[in-house]
Amino acid sequence: MQVAVITVGDELLVGEITDTNATWLCQRLAEQGASVGRVVTVPDDVDDIAATVADLHDGFDAVVVTGGLGPTHDDVTMAGVAAAFDRSLVEHPDAVAWLDGDSGYSYGDLAAGTADLPEGARCLPNPEGVAPGAVVEGVYVLPGVPDEMKAMFGSIAEEFDGEVSHVETVRADEPESALVDRIDAAQERFDVAVGSYPGETVRLKVRSTDPEAASAAAAWLRERVTRQR
Repeated sequence: MQVAVITVGDELLVGEITDTNATWLCQRLAEQGASVGRVVTVPDDVDDIAATVADLHDGFDAVVVTGGLGPTHDDVTMAGVAAAFDRSLVEHPDAVAWLDGDSGYSYGDLAAGTADLPEGARCLPNPEGVAPGAVVEGVYVLPGVPDEMKAMFGSIAEEFDGEVSHVETVRADEPESALVDRIDAAQERFDVAVGSYPGETVRLKVRSTDPEAASAAAAWLRERVTRQR
């Protein structure tokens, strides 16, 4: 399954908040076997959200959107997702029932718009907060508050699948540029992808859906790189 991730928030774009949600989602999706092909951050703007959702929906099996849920003036994600599919925002009966029943709140005491979701959406209850999420044509809309986002993702994680990648790490005490020939050779010999990450030593990450191929390629590289003693 090919997945795109969209994080929403002006505060992310000006650097006021570190976007830990995208990293966490990519890790969890990979654990499910899904392949994340794009991560995009957009401002709290209905038109930007709508255009980005529509574009990525056309190119991916699923899109996960996080941030900008709720009834306040800058919580416009649901409106943007609705606009991407030319739908209206409507009071969702499942959201109302959950808010009045299991949420611990009384719907009548909440701000207007709390239960508004794109028409025809599936409601996702929020076990750690108030604002519900939604699923619309393969677009999953989650809160931006990390604890709320993680809890809600837990309820839908099994809807993302694919072949899980196995990863082996090889550390090389050489410049990254000097390793190119051996990285290329490993990828030609084995059914693997190799990424290189510089630091005090260069970490070579060998990935494959075949654990034996990942192990064999890593062993081959370990025999051919200079390692710290």
